[in-house]
Amino acid sequence: MRRLFLAAALIAAMLVPASSAIAAPHHPTGEYAPFADCPLSRPALVACVLSESNGGFFTIGKKTVPLVNPVTLQGGLEQNEAEFPFFGAEDGNTLSKTPQPVPGGLLGVTAPTWWPKFLQDLFNESINNGFTGVTATVELAAPATSIKLNPFALIGETGTALSLPTKIKISNPFLGNNCYIGSNAKPIVLDFTTGTTSPPPPNKPISGSVGTVTENEAGTITRFAGGRLVNNSFAAPGASGCGGIFSIFVDPLVNSILGVPSAAGTNTAVLEGKIETAIAQAVRESE
Repeated sequence: MRRLFLAAALIAAMLVPASSAIAAPHHPTGEYAPFADCPLSRPALVACVLSESNGGFFTIGKKTVPLVNPVTLQGGLEQNEAEFPFFGAEDGNTLSKTPQPVPGGLLGVTAPTWWPKFLQDLFNESINNGFTGVTATVELAAPATSIKLNPFALIGETGTALSLPTKIKISNPFLGNNCYIGSNAKPIVLDFTTGTTSPPPPNKPISGSVGTVTENEAGTITRFAGGRLVNNSFAAPGASGCGGIFSIFVDPLVNSILGVPSAAGTNTAVLEGKIETAIAQAVRESE
């Protein structure tokens, strides 16, 4: 009952009519300062959203990558009947492109013998010179308006609370600048829940949590601390674009290292951290 009351209070607060906003830089102050990139230039915006994930992990195929560097998601919500369309950050940095080190990297991996000799030598020389580190960066694979945030599901711990269309960039000096798992055309859609997942086998259900829910004294900011968003039902495609013009050779190697493509029910994504929402009108008035 307490969670349902908080959900109703949050939605009611978000429905406070927004005044017209001027399309100009915004500089909220005080406790509203963290919402500086909220898209306040949208007159119909009712709520600002700021999320920071500073823990968790994602498992793709054979590799588990912990989140050791904070990832931020920021934007705002409008209200359209029973839905809350999401709009990206004012500066365009809706989902931060935060590299995460891949444990093990390319350590101990040698070039396949079926590669051309010159490419084997180039790869093995790179490894021997210490270029073994690999990072993975989750990026948006669609416009910010494709993101879905459901406050009722978030607080009620049931259904999809946050849906993100993503692709994962794999970075290493040898792999080049366009090595991805997933793409804009075929994104990896992560449907996170604070409830319990229902994955296909062999994955087992895992549980999330909304965490601790508090409000500021004015009731204009709602904070969800210590929450856990989970998903373990998505599929991951094979890598593409790795090694630049040599991708026909390098993509299969990356696939073998990471264990992709991997079917639904064999991958997991967990985000741990905090989410804050603020009434857009209150953020505007703090400037």
